[in-house]
Amino acid sequence: MMDRAAIITGGAGGIGAATAERLVERGFAVLIVDRDAAAAEQVAARLGATASACAADVSSEDDVRVYVATAVERYGRIDAFFNNAGIEGAIANVEDYPSETFEQVLAVNVRGIFLGLKHVVPQMREQGHGSILNTASQAGVRGVPGLSGYVASKHAVVGLSQGVALEVAGAGISVNCLCPGPTETRMMEDIRVAVRAAGGDPENFLDRMPIGRFGEPAEIADVAAWALSEAPPFMTGAVLTVDGAMTTP
Repeated sequence: MMDRAAIITGGAGGIGAATAERLVERGFAVLIVDRDAAAAEQVAARLGATASACAADVSSEDDVRVYVATAVERYGRIDAFFNNAGIEGAIANVEDYPSETFEQVLAVNVRGIFLGLKHVVPQMREQGHGSILNTASQAGVRGVPGLSGYVASKHAVVGLSQGVALEVAGAGISVNCLCPGPTETRMMEDIRVAVRAAGGDPENFLDRMPIGRFGEPAEIADVAAWALSEAPPFMTGAVLTVDGAMTTP
């Protein structure tokens, strides 16, 4: 068994995989959880013997039970939990937003975060320590037109993070929330494609970026890995915006 172990959901994506790499460098064993089993296995193989993969749908409580039990079985502990999986949903004004898509976004982005907390927190309570980082978004602290499902879900993640941080504050467990700005990942590319298909220009997004560019997965991962492995326990309930000053008043 390793001295420290982590779970990363959405671990085959850009931010998740980059964070896994940084945690492995810090001496963690890492369980890469993703609904894309082949992609999760590829990331784990690239990271070496201290990483392994588990396919799961984070919106399924049975699947969440499995990935938590798998981490404990393989590594004997869960010291860090990057509750990171998410989807973007549709780009449409609210009157045109498909109801089924709204429900799907909430299932992954809110139910998935909730279920991860529900099943990881008991293990961390038993250990007497743990660090949890939930991924929200800059869209969790401001409004964004055309993304009602995503914005609603990410505001909910911020609230869940703060509420659970208070619940576990005396148990040696920190719970923080990461709010990245637009980042060069699969999700951002899919958004570009959708905007172009609707006749828009996705490069207009850059006009909203004070720093003049989108983030890189490595930049978000640097903050995530620090928060999960090195941040002082006194930092809990924090909302960490990493967005090139996009949400700066």
